[in-house]
Amino acid sequence: MSNVPVAVVTGSNKGIGLAIVRALCKQFPGDVYLTSRDPQRGQAAVAQLQQEGLRPLFHQLDIDDLQSIRALRDFLKDKYGGLNVLVNNAGIAFKVNDTAPFAVQAEVTLKTNFFATRNVCTELLPLMKPYGEVVNVSSMVSASALGRCSRELQQKFRSDTITEEELVQLMTKFVEDAKKNIHEKEGWPNTAYGVSKIGVTVLSRIQARLLNEQRKGEHILLNACCPGWVRTDMAGPKATKSPEEGAETPVYLALLPSSADAPHGQFVSEKTVQPW
Repeated sequence: MSNVPVAVVTGSNKGIGLAIVRALCKQFPGDVYLTSRDPQRGQAAVAQLQQEGLRPLFHQLDIDDLQSIRALRDFLKDKYGGLNVLVNNAGIAFKVNDTAPFAVQAEVTLKTNFFATRNVCTELLPLMKPYGEVVNVSSMVSASALGRCSRELQQKFRSDTITEEELVQLMTKFVEDAKKNIHEKEGWPNTAYGVSKIGVTVLSRIQARLLNEQRKGEHILLNACCPGWVRTDMAGPKATKSPEEGAETPVYLALLPSSADAPHGQFVSEKTVQPW
């Protein structure tokens, strides 16, 4: 078993994920795994970074596939005995002019951005080693979407005692309400991506609280962050930041010094804790 520290970035064959891998290869003192659903695309991205003189490693990961998550989990356990840095970057967004019905957008977006991200956390968080870092890539859209929720939903999503089960029920309800076309009447904003990222941010707050309760002395820091509006396939060419600039806050959180005890359980943008 290797004693080398190990970092994993989900959904990292392009865009912000690839920029995060590039930065970690330069700054993280250990093995960095670029992961993607499609092995060919992943290997091509690894080759691209190798041409830049970097040495990422590749592992297949489709976060929508529980078997794929568990294969990565078992690999990390067997080879490294755990995990030091996890960046949950994988996610999807429908284009603004996409004609797919809102019910479909809600189901598909929540399936990946919330439920699949939660599955990754369920399988990989137990592997986190002391002084490890977990970064869940959320979005400022989660904060603006929260502001457009009913007061009742806002209270639930801001609660310091909401459980993971309660959050899962709320995210499931959103999808069901969208299918019945009653989501706005039920107090939801009209953005599937925004609601999915509310889920990621609130999940991060819950997970950080559980780490405090269950693994207090291990100094594992877990945060959600917004990379900003970044020029990627997802956000388009008009966005204001390069992928490298978008990677700055996630990388900052992934490389917090072992002496740090904050931020933890926070929503961070531009390396600054934001109100939730």
